[in-house]
Amino acid sequence: MPDALKTDVLGRPYQVETIDLLDDAEGPVVATLVRKPTRKRAGRAVLHVHGFADYFFHREYAEWWTARGYTFYALDLRKYGRSLREHQTPNFVEDLAEYYPELDEAWHRITERDGHTSVVATAHSTGGLTLPLWTNERRPTELVGMFLNSPWLDMQGSAWLRNPAARAALDQLGARQPHRLIPRTVNTFYGRSLHRDHEGEFDYNFDWKPLESYPVYAGWLRAIRRGHGQIHRGLDLPTPTLVLSSGRTVYPQEMGEEVHTSDIVLDVQQIRRWASSLGSHVTSIGIDGARHDVVLSRPEARARAYAEIDRWLAAYVE
Repeated sequence: MPDALKTDVLGRPYQVETIDLLDDAEGPVVATLVRKPTRKRAGRAVLHVHGFADYFFHREYAEWWTARGYTFYALDLRKYGRSLREHQTPNFVEDLAEYYPELDEAWHRITERDGHTSVVATAHSTGGLTLPLWTNERRPTELVGMFLNSPWLDMQGSAWLRNPAARAALDQLGARQPHRLIPRTVNTFYGRSLHRDHEGEFDYNFDWKPLESYPVYAGWLRAIRRGHGQIHRGLDLPTPTLVLSSGRTVYPQEMGEEVHTSDIVLDVQQIRRWASSLGSHVTSIGIDGARHDVVLSRPEARARAYAEIDRWLAAYVE
C-alpha cells in the first residue's frame, strides 16, 4: 500500500489519499481518491465520479464491484466532499476541463502506480457529463467500459431554457459575472428519500451532501451548458457504454411514493435522447421504480439496476 494512503472516514478497509493540484483564484486546491481493495487480484479496477452537491459514500456500490474482483476507486473532485476547503466556493468551476487534472492524476495512480490494466469508468449525474468529456479527449488505453448512472446530458425544465437566445445570454453572463447567483427553488425531497434520518436507508455527511443542495452560479452553469453542447454535437467514446436511468421523471409538490420511485432531479427522456450521442456502442435502459441515483433506489429497483450492470459487464466488457 502506498505511504500516502490513510484510513478513510468510511472506515477500514477504505483507504484515502489527497491529490494536491495547482492553486486557482480561490487558493489551494486538492482532490481526494478513495480506494477499496479486492481480494481477487486480476488487474481490474473501477474509477467512480460523483454528481453535483455530492461525494462518494455508498459502501454497497463499492462492495458490489470488489466482490467481482475489481479494486474500487472513487474520486471526490475539487471543492466537493472530502476535497472541499473552507476558503472555497462549493462545487464551483468555470470550465469542466478544470476537473481533468485530478482525473489524470487518479488514472495515473490506478494504472501506472497500482498496475491495473483494465478499468471501468463509472459516474453519476453531473459526473456523468464530465467523465465522458474527459474520456473522449484523453482516450486512455486501459479503459474497457463506461457505466453512467442518470447522466446530466441536457438542461431540464421549460423549453426556453434550451433555446439559442437563452444559451447566448447565459454564456455572456457566465463570462462577465461568473459568481452571479442563479435563483432557483430547491425542495429537500430527494435527500429526505435517501438519508436514514428521514425516509431513506443511507447515511452520509450533510456538510458534504446537504439536503438543500448548494447554490448555483452563472459561471458554473455556463460550463455545464458548454459541456451539454459538446455532448449534443456527438462524442466518440472508445468503449462500450451503459446508461441507466429511472423509468420516469416526476416533479412532486409533496413528499410521497413518487419521490421514492421516480427521478425527481433530471428528465429521463432527455437522458435517453442524448445517450446515443456518446458513441457508437451505447446501451440505454430505464429501471422502473428507480430514483435519480439508481443504485440508491429501494432494494427491488436497486437489484434490477445491479442485474443490468452485471449483464452488460458479461456481454461487452468481461
